[in-house]
Amino acid sequence: MAATVLVIDDDSTVRDSVVAYLDDCDYHMQSAGSAQEALDVIEVAVPDAVICDLKMPGMHGIQLLEKLRENHPDLPVIVVSGAGVMDDVVRALRLGAADFLVKPILDLEVLVHSLRKALSHQTLQRENKAYREHLEATNRELKLGLDELRADQQAGRHAQLRMLPEPLNMDDVFCEHKLQPSLMLSGDFLDFMEVDDDRLAFYIADVSGHGASSAFVTVLLKNLTYRLKRNFQRGSSDDILKPDLVLGRINNELLASELDKHLTMFYGVLTLSTGVLSYSVGGHFPMPVLISNGEARFFEGRGMPVGLFKEAEYKSIDVELADDFRLMMFSDGILEIIDEASLNDKESRLLAMASESEGKLDTFWSIAGVAGHEEVPDDIAVATVCRGVL
Repeated sequence: MAATVLVIDDDSTVRDSVVAYLDDCDYHMQSAGSAQEALDVIEVAVPDAVICDLKMPGMHGIQLLEKLRENHPDLPVIVVSGAGVMDDVVRALRLGAADFLVKPILDLEVLVHSLRKALSHQTLQRENKAYREHLEATNRELKLGLDELRADQQAGRHAQLRMLPEPLNMDDVFCEHKLQPSLMLSGDFLDFMEVDDDRLAFYIADVSGHGASSAFVTVLLKNLTYRLKRNFQRGSSDDILKPDLVLGRINNELLASELDKHLTMFYGVLTLSTGVLSYSVGGHFPMPVLISNGEARFFEGRGMPVGLFKEAEYKSIDVELADDFRLMMFSDGILEIIDEASLNDKESRLLAMASESEGKLDTFWSIAGVAGHEEVPDDIAVATVCRGVL
């Protein structure tokens, strides 16, 4: 659609010639012989551009320009006036005039060029303004979405924390843990369970990925292990006492869920009366550290990750523990904050820190410097199962 241009000049000959020329250039033309007449025209419908003489009877062109800047700041105005009035040029440009042309304009193509440039600049300004408004609206929506997501994550984090176990005392065995997530929701999970008066089950798991989807798997894990515990208490199944079967059950349920998630896991059952620990490993790394008889060492064992392969098989390993021991379990996030070059060096440093801490969770947490990291690259979970005095 053709742009509407208002020509304001008290000289009818000049005004008519400009109107006729621009009309031939396919502009929709309006005209006014004074500033007040122009204001009356603009009040009815604002044009796309104005070409304005300065020296007119009644209201001066500068005064008109001031009113236009006040009421229509985006309206492009091209000022046309006689030579030798430098103060008017400066004032007009300061008031935002798009251009200043000197009368007489011998070649009206100069005016056409100035008009096209002013209209192009006006279009660009409108597009930029619309784009800014769109960005502001998008940012408001994004902020609202982020606020809702943050609230959801906080609610999910609260629910996840409630699923974690309290410190557990069972006869002379004491269990506790610490967990620091890299995001609001954690993919690391652990639990301690009194299966019966003589047996304690515990595990640590590290779900692939982060955030809500990984946290959902921890809910599934909690639900499954407690289901196995209820089955044992009802006498319908003793799978909970068999670590290899537990990992097999979790593997099958994760695959059936089609969540495209897997986890690594260490699961153990300690018989208090005999001191025998039966455990199974599902690709978990680093392996737990056992501190007893004046030394610290990693447990042995291997196994496939849980929830990744249908044909995965797991085996149970039995080990007789000393009367006094400290068992420390870790998620692999602990290795991320150990400042060593190679993985072997990281494992050696982890073993040294566990030994130095004597298996005491708070001491280890301090030595490892976990609390000193405001943000950690991966979830960090540490759990301990202790008996006696070292």
